[in-house]
Amino acid sequence: MNFCLFDFGIMLTLLKLMLFFPALALIHLCMYINQQFSFAKLVIIFFIMKNSNPFVPAFFTCMKEGYSFNLFRADVIAGLTVAIVALPLAMAMAVASGASPDKGLVTAVVAGFFISFLGGSRVQIGGPTGAFVVVIFNVIAQHGFNGLILSSIMAGIILIVAGYAKLGKLIKYIPYPVITGFTTGIAVIIASSQVKDFLGLTVDNVPADFLNKWYVYLTNLDKTTYAALLLGVLGLSTIIICKKISPKIPSYLVSILLISVLAYVFSMPVETIGSRFPSLPTGLPSPVWPEFSLDQIRDLVPSAFTIAFLAGIEALLSAVVADGLIGHKHSLNQELVGQGVANIASGIFGGIPATGAIARTATNIKAGGRTPVAGIFHAIFLLVFLYTAMDILAFIPMAALAAVLFMVSWGMSDLKHFIQIAKISPSDRTILILTFLLTVMVDLTVAIGVGVTFASLLFMRHMARSVEVRRQHHRSEYEAQDGDDPADDDIEIPEDVIVLQINGPLFYGFASEFCDKLKSLEQMPRILILRMRFMPYLDASGENSIEDIIKICREHKTYVIFSAVRPQPRAILQKAGIHKNLDGAIAVDFEHALAMAKELLADKNFMEKHIDPCNK
Repeated sequence: MNFCLFDFGIMLTLLKLMLFFPALALIHLCMYINQQFSFAKLVIIFFIMKNSNPFVPAFFTCMKEGYSFNLFRADVIAGLTVAIVALPLAMAMAVASGASPDKGLVTAVVAGFFISFLGGSRVQIGGPTGAFVVVIFNVIAQHGFNGLILSSIMAGIILIVAGYAKLGKLIKYIPYPVITGFTTGIAVIIASSQVKDFLGLTVDNVPADFLNKWYVYLTNLDKTTYAALLLGVLGLSTIIICKKISPKIPSYLVSILLISVLAYVFSMPVETIGSRFPSLPTGLPSPVWPEFSLDQIRDLVPSAFTIAFLAGIEALLSAVVADGLIGHKHSLNQELVGQGVANIASGIFGGIPATGAIARTATNIKAGGRTPVAGIFHAIFLLVFLYTAMDILAFIPMAALAAVLFMVSWGMSDLKHFIQIAKISPSDRTILILTFLLTVMVDLTVAIGVGVTFASLLFMRHMARSVEVRRQHHRSEYEAQDGDDPADDDIEIPEDVIVLQINGPLFYGFASEFCDKLKSLEQMPRILILRMRFMPYLDASGENSIEDIIKICREHKTYVIFSAVRPQPRAILQKAGIHKNLDGAIAVDFEHALAMAKELLADKNFMEKHIDPCNK
């Protein structure tokens, strides 16, 4: 059964709500969906009630602080500069993704506007980026462009919910080798996809998978169009030369203009945007809500989450870079909400997924942009180009766009950091290369999942290795190197007392080894002191290992004293009810623990009660 739930009036209402009350818009959306989605409504309402902070985009913050004519002039100039840079990039990203160039411009206009208007960064510039190319291409190939629109809208909803659930900080827990690995992998895929246009190969069908794609390229080199190759090399050289002369030169635009003029003047037999896409629309299309079914939604959930993840990652990375350049701190969760609204709006207007673009954001800052007004004007200028320049843009050779995408890929690859990470440690190198190879050879979603999982496992192994349990033989041992002043007199630990100091978190990666340490003792003591001042964290597995130790000690008539238990482990032990089965006590610090042990050893009743039958 298909749903066509929104007429034009309802879409306008939804867009108005999204401007100022995105979360309310989500409820509005859910109200029109089948009753099977009632749980989704409850979840959204819960997040709204739990996170009732006012929705304040950076745009309104800047306006509240005061906005002068000088700032306005600087923002307009910066907006025009970024628009000139974004024009060829938006088209190139769309073509690389398997869509028409106008889809890239529509995305840059619509999503770029909402990212600036509703985002949490003052200078973020949004639009289509290379991070989405692989995902978009696969979604279009499997589900058509309507499936891509639905994926973009679903991703937008995910981002809004994530923002209101305050999940922005979770992005920072993605390991840097994983980010670098899949980013470099995406760069390789983008560059590989442009070889056909760069060489002007007259090949009808090019396989999507990496190895077969290159097999087709290598076996069809004789079908190279040398005019296209010449233009591609010239376009690439122009970009490189412009960048070396001055970073202020819009190198991509200069390259495209030069190649287009040469191809037109000399009537060169090369494929152009107009010949590949003969019916390019002019202007901004009317908003349309896609028809969808429940089966489609289920099929597109993985793609939607991947788009949302990539949008969140790149947007927040771009915002962090921008923070360092302008000295202002962005709002993580606000940025996610703005990105979510932008992707929903982009989908409704027939665009492709979008996020914050690091290069365009940096260009905006260097051009003098300091408020979201610059990003808004960037969208306005692109809108003007969309209405006035589509006929001219049709003359752009595909080889020129391929040259632009080659340079974009080179910038994305970040080989310097790739090599640097590979040199740091074997584990980081393994994560980096694994993520890279899976991105190129298999799938981006698989690469991210495996990379994060593998990185987590390696981290847990390293953490487990860093945790140690040391036996302490006298009073001042370890004190000086642990940061305390050594005692005046070096008091020996009593013979019937064993002190074990836990250094590091006691979690499931080390819990079994902790028990093994106790079991390895030749003889159980009358009193066991567990020093826990350097144990900041305790999880369920660690708590279970402590229960096992208490059980072992109870069997051997050993009295247990916990020393200097920190707040989090103390709370866990209390919740677990350790005290109910504990033959022992909890001391404030090691001084009190030693004093308590000496007092007990002087008690005859205690000595008779705590004789291990196994040691007789």
